[in-house]
Amino acid sequence: MFEIIESYMLAPNVHMLKVAAADIAREAQPGQFIIVRAEEEGERIPLSLSDWDAEEGTVTMIFVVVGRTTNTLSQLKAGMSLPTVAGPLGNPLEIKHFGTALCLGGCYGIGSIYPIARALKAHDNKVIIAIEAKSSFLLYWEEKLASVSDQIIRITRDGSAVGYRGHVDQMTDIMRSFDEPVDWMVANGCNMLMMKGAHASLPLGIPTQVCLNTIMIDGTGMCGVCRVTIGDDTKFACVDGPYFDGHQVNWDELFQRRKMYIREEVISMRSSRGERSMELC
Repeated sequence: MFEIIESYMLAPNVHMLKVAAADIAREAQPGQFIIVRAEEEGERIPLSLSDWDAEEGTVTMIFVVVGRTTNTLSQLKAGMSLPTVAGPLGNPLEIKHFGTALCLGGCYGIGSIYPIARALKAHDNKVIIAIEAKSSFLLYWEEKLASVSDQIIRITRDGSAVGYRGHVDQMTDIMRSFDEPVDWMVANGCNMLMMKGAHASLPLGIPTQVCLNTIMIDGTGMCGVCRVTIGDDTKFACVDGPYFDGHQVNWDELFQRRKMYIREEVISMRSSRGERSMELC
């Protein structure tokens, strides 16, 4: 069992868990993920590592409540335990001196880009962080991100934060406004944000990595659920990724695959809340 050290809501529907997992904390590298279960008979879900402390022996994950398992995770408190925390899984990102690096994050990805930005800064890159949300009250960890970056850019749909009003569609123009060109980019968050971020960097010729934490079961390449098409090749996000060239991802296929279990997820969510639906009657 893995003891929960901290558990709280960072922003509406966005939660943080810090868990005692010394072995994972010692081995974790930027870009990797873990598989967790909220309860003994629960499903296994992948969550990106948002932070870790090898000396303290803890790992931190940030997630959004979208289904039954994340709903259960959000209700756990410090002092309680998780039955499964497996990892670190996936391949670490190749971090080196690129020059100017842009980290784009939205939703849970705002937290997931933190260890990547920290590593980029350690390799003497100029680090620019762009965070996106519907409104300013959905942004979080700004001080933490500022500690590992040279500049933070805020994009909110309603314009409530100092920065840009709109969506990540503007990233091409935003990057063109910089004093120097961006040499490398990484994006983490919902599929739409990562797709739009990759589309924005394409005309500028900026190498772009995106995190495809798709549906997974075992996280070790055995089930095949997380297969994605990258260029002309079929890859598995858990063992070949989770990060891939954003310009080579077949986004249309990915979006279709992500819709496969929506009905079952809704039924499961309603059941966990004690609700009844037409499908369950």
